[in-house]
Amino acid sequence: MTQIKNPISSVSSAAKTLDSLDELKNQFTSDTAQRILRLLHQLSRKKINDTDSLVRYHEILLFLRAYPQSSAIVRAVENELRRFAERISVLEDSSPLERPEVSGIAGTSVTDTFSFYIVRWLLQQHAAQVALDWEWFEDENRLAATWPRFMPLLEEDTFVEANIPYREWLAAARKDRPELAWLMDRFDELPKSDKERAELYDSQQLYVRWTPGFNASRTGMRLPGRRLFYHRSPLIQRREVDFAKSLVQPVTLKKVSERQGQRALDMAREASTIRYRELYGFTHGDPKHVYHSDLGRGVELFLMGLPPNKRLPLRVYHAAMIYKNEVPIGYFEGLSLFERMESGFNLYYTFRDGETAWLYARTLNVMHQFTGVTAFSLDPYQIGHENEEGIESGAFWFYRKLGFRPTSKDVLELTLKEEEKIRTRKGYRTRASTLRKLAASSMIFELDSKRRGDWDNFQMRKIGFKAQRMKSVLSLIKAKLGPEEVTYLRLMQKDEKLRKAIIKLGS
Repeated sequence: MTQIKNPISSVSSAAKTLDSLDELKNQFTSDTAQRILRLLHQLSRKKINDTDSLVRYHEILLFLRAYPQSSAIVRAVENELRRFAERISVLEDSSPLERPEVSGIAGTSVTDTFSFYIVRWLLQQHAAQVALDWEWFEDENRLAATWPRFMPLLEEDTFVEANIPYREWLAAARKDRPELAWLMDRFDELPKSDKERAELYDSQQLYVRWTPGFNASRTGMRLPGRRLFYHRSPLIQRREVDFAKSLVQPVTLKKVSERQGQRALDMAREASTIRYRELYGFTHGDPKHVYHSDLGRGVELFLMGLPPNKRLPLRVYHAAMIYKNEVPIGYFEGLSLFERMESGFNLYYTFRDGETAWLYARTLNVMHQFTGVTAFSLDPYQIGHENEEGIESGAFWFYRKLGFRPTSKDVLELTLKEEEKIRTRKGYRTRASTLRKLAASSMIFELDSKRRGDWDNFQMRKIGFKAQRMKSVLSLIKAKLGPEEVTYLRLMQKDEKLRKAIIKLGS
């Protein structure tokens, strides 16, 4: 008689093995690497049929790939990751794997109303893997104002008829061309500016499905040909990071070729798009001005600016993609005015157990040395304002312990009270309701103590509000449209009178 395995015990067995693997990934004893390899061997022979366990296994594998203890672990992890599309293909329902929290695993798709620029880029780079997704489409009436521009006689239908068969019209017009490619060609032919074409396309709210190949998925995306760093001692903890000292260390930034810059931008776009994210600096980045920095411990950073026609009116914009042992692990976004940079750092959830404070310090170190900024501000959202993930992760205390301070006097007072409770009450933890109050204020870290507090009340949009009432908007100096925005930023940092006027205007 054939013995049938109990599916519940099988799931339980896989879960226990995953628990052990998850626990070992941050341990560094003499036998840890061998124990990890044994567990990977066991899991390679197990069928994992529930999506939660499969996602958990995938994320542990990615962490081990980014923070490996040996070359044998790298090989074993890569073998397992290459099997993921096969594992997913036998699931009864893989749709939960397309949620934004876990999207991008090999063998799955992402579907969204991607912007005109991203769709055009997808068609240039991954044409065979993208298509319109009509199942998600919600309002066909949006098409009535657009499609008659390139479909003769369609107005005969749209002006007077109901229930227009738009897909049939598209099939008749495109002939043998793929639907999405044909449509994008028509938009590119419109006698309008690129910005107007983008606005017109985006107004349609078309859903596009992308099924990335292995190398463009979260599972398989790698920087090619890098020398790996193996972790044979404990990871660097936040308490070991001297934040202020780290920011002023010398760094090496090397400008890469335009071809290398384009590849860096393409990888950043892939990493963002499969996560349902679109970063302005990646979408519109300038391949002619991309810089590379090796931060040590297997970490590499690609820094990119914007071409003149995509720059902001006043602030200088930079974005950076961060890799650890060839694996994309997060990104950074900086908006600079004089010596102040509004900074956004996002380490992908999978890698938040991996030297986060050290990575953050090294990233800001690059930005300080490259741009000359000395004050880094944080928007309340990053700290947890209307962002429950920030509350749950304790983002406020992460930044506070690095030396950031709230710019609001009331919030700073509350912070000091909480710190006193933490010092005097054993086991005390700040309540979520209190963390939400602490997250109501922006935070700032200032290297220049002489200028402490200058930017506390500043908000960029206040300048915009006041500019609406002015007879003329501030004229921009020619350097803003030069090859590098940093030149403009450095010139501003030398103009003390202009600095005071801008701070006053925005406070």
